[in-house]
Amino acid sequence: MKPKIITTLKTYDRRQFSDDLLAGMTVAMVALPLSLAIAIASGAGPEKGLVTAIVAGFLISLLGGSRVQIGGPTGAFIVVVYGIIAEHGYDGLVLATLMAGMIMMIAGYLRAGNLVAFVPEAVINGFTIGIGVVIATSQIKDLLGLSGAQVPAEFIAKIETLWQARETLNGFALGIGLVTMVLIVLLRRLAPRFPGLIVAVGLTSGVVAFAPLPVDTIFSQFGSLPHALPVPALPDISAARIIELLPSALVIAFLASVESLLSAMVADKMIGGHHRPNAEVLAQGFANIGSALFGGLPATGAIARTATNVRAGGKTPVAGIVHALTILLVMMLAAPLAGYLAMPALAGLLILTAWNMSEPHKWRSYLHARPSDRVLLVLTLVLTVFADLTVAIGVGVSIGLALRLRRNNADMEKDWTPPER
Repeated sequence: MKPKIITTLKTYDRRQFSDDLLAGMTVAMVALPLSLAIAIASGAGPEKGLVTAIVAGFLISLLGGSRVQIGGPTGAFIVVVYGIIAEHGYDGLVLATLMAGMIMMIAGYLRAGNLVAFVPEAVINGFTIGIGVVIATSQIKDLLGLSGAQVPAEFIAKIETLWQARETLNGFALGIGLVTMVLIVLLRRLAPRFPGLIVAVGLTSGVVAFAPLPVDTIFSQFGSLPHALPVPALPDISAARIIELLPSALVIAFLASVESLLSAMVADKMIGGHHRPNAEVLAQGFANIGSALFGGLPATGAIARTATNVRAGGKTPVAGIVHALTILLVMMLAAPLAGYLAMPALAGLLILTAWNMSEPHKWRSYLHARPSDRVLLVLTLVLTVFADLTVAIGVGVSIGLALRLRRNNADMEKDWTPPER
C-alpha cells in the first residue's frame, strides 16, 4: 500500500535526479500532443487533456506503486468518454470520473489490485483492438479535412456520414496528416529516445501556419488555450445522477485499473522491478478524483509514455512528477503556440496510437490460441465496435470467467482418481 516514491527517495542522489529530470522533460514532449489529441477525440476541449496530464499525472507518480509509471489521459478512454459526454454532458463525465476515483480507492484499500489477473487476456485483447478501430475511424474526418455534418458516435452511422462527406476531401489536410505519420514512424525508428511526436506534429503544423494552408488548427476550432489550471469545483451531485452514471463510473474504474496495472507490469519487465498493485489502484483513485475536481478527463497509467520514460532513463517517480510540472510550465508560458497545432497532424498521431494499441505483432499468436479464446476475442472486439464498451466488457468477462471455471473443473476431473476399495 505504500507509495513507491517513499522507498526510492531513501537512496536518491543527484545522478538519479539528473536522469529523472531529462526523462520527465522528454516524456512531457510526448504527452503534450497526445493529451491534446485524446481530449479532442473524446469530444472535450483540448485544455481538458492538459489538465488531466498535469493533475492526474502528478498524483499517479506521487502516490503510485510503480517506479516509472507515467499517467494521464489515454486512448482507451476515448470511446467511453465520448459516449458519456454525448449522453450526459461534460458535467456528467466529471461526476462519473469522480465516482470512479472513489470506487478505485475502495478497491485499493480492499487490496483488489491482484484481481486483474482474473480478467481473461482474450477480453483485454478484444476490447483493446476494438477501441483502436473506433479511435482510427473517429479521426478520418480530421485526417481528410472533411466538412459537413457532425460525425455520430455509432460505428455504422459514422461510416455512412463520412462516405456522404467524401466530396469535401481537403488534399492539403490529407497531405499534412500523412507526412506527420511518416515523420513519427521514421523518428521513432531512427531515434527511439528522441521525442519525435512533438517534433513531427510541430513541423507539419508549422508548415500549415507559415504557408499558410487551408487546414484547421486547434485555435480555429476551439479558440485560445488557457494559461493556468482552473479553480477546483464539484460537479452537480444528486442521488438520481449517481444512479444514472454508476454503470459509466464502473467502466471507467475497471479500465483505469486494468490499463494501469498492465502498464506497471510492462514497466516491471523493462526495469526488472516489482510494482505494488494495490498502491497503484489507490493512486489511480486519487488521480481520477483530482482530475475530476479540476474538470479533467479520466486518467490511468499510459503504456507508451511509461515505456518512453524508461527508454529516456527515468529511474524513480520523480520523472513522472517532472513530466507533469513541465506540461504545466508549457501551459503557463506557451499556450498560444499549442493553438497552431494542425488537426490533421493530431489525427495522424491518434491513428498511429490506435494501431499501436491493437498490438499487431501479437495477431499471429491469436491464431494459435484456444478456439474458445479466439471466439471470446472476436466477440469482445465486435461488441466494442458495434455495441458498447460496457456491454463488451460485461459479456466478455462473464463468458471468460465461465470458460475458465469450466476448464478448471475439467482439469480436476481429469486428475481425479477414485479411491481404492
